[in-house]
Amino acid sequence: MSSDINRSWRMTGFGLPRLELAEGRIPEPGPHDLLVRIKAISLNYKDRMIVDGVLIPDLGFPFVPTSDAVGEVVAVGGDVSRFRTGQRVLGHVIADWPDGDAPPVLHHHTLGSSLPGTLSDYLLLHEDAAVLAPPSLSDAEASTLPIAALTAWFAMAEATRPVPGQTILIQGTGGVSLFALQFAHAFGLRAIVTSSSDGKLEWAKTLGAWQVINYRARPAWDEAARELTGGAGVNHILEMVGGDNARRSLDALAADGRLSIIGLLGSMELSFPIVPFLRNRIVVQGISIGHRRAFERMNQAIEALAIKPVIDKIFGFDEVPRAFEHLEKGPFGKIVITTA
Repeated sequence: MSSDINRSWRMTGFGLPRLELAEGRIPEPGPHDLLVRIKAISLNYKDRMIVDGVLIPDLGFPFVPTSDAVGEVVAVGGDVSRFRTGQRVLGHVIADWPDGDAPPVLHHHTLGSSLPGTLSDYLLLHEDAAVLAPPSLSDAEASTLPIAALTAWFAMAEATRPVPGQTILIQGTGGVSLFALQFAHAFGLRAIVTSSSDGKLEWAKTLGAWQVINYRARPAWDEAARELTGGAGVNHILEMVGGDNARRSLDALAADGRLSIIGLLGSMELSFPIVPFLRNRIVVQGISIGHRRAFERMNQAIEALAIKPVIDKIFGFDEVPRAFEHLEKGPFGKIVITTA
């Protein structure tokens, strides 16, 4: 390595002005660690919630945020067996969930929250908390996968099985939603996309949306969804908002439908009546990213299906505050930060 300096963006308190660029030493890998030279980082809305003190109010400082990154393995610990130097890897965000049932407490070992994040030149990853990046994707594209893509994949291909011809309603055009749309198109599902922007809905059509609903023009979007399905309702809804929006999701679901709770942009609580759940045998599932084996399966599928992540804008490493500010504008696609 040409330098032993490790640049990191560190939170010294809550709020974007307290996110500061600092220099430290490159860490030394332990027996089962990978030292990864980060190439690209992607932002999720939860990263901004952490920076603003909304999601983890008792966070200790200084703290390096963000969870998603891709990089090259430049050194390995003496007992590492899963990887070698020169390989390109992604960190698995929930580091202690390799497969099967989730750990009893899901977020004790999570990149960018209970564990230091990825917003650095160099990062240590335990070998069990990393996966190979898809070869067909660029660094910027690969960096978008750990949370947004895996969340959509887990909701649609692991927690349930897609049935070609069924309908799925995808709320919004954020990172998870756009991956869900691309997976839905690849799986042969009929995807309905909701947004308040006609422009974004037109872009969604180019990614394979079957139908679109502008919920600003049609506030009763649940009624619109039922009309589009001939009154039958939607088989699967990805709930991104929470609060009273979940009532409309419930109303839009078909009998034996599935509601995947993913986002909380509108509220930290859900509100809906119980009787329709019982009458229509609705399945409700909470989605919290997914396990490493699902990540590996997803990456294989991304290669096979030739899926390319949608990137809104790429920022340099010295532009991190601007990248976070751009996140607030509701971009169409992921925001990526490169370290070069």
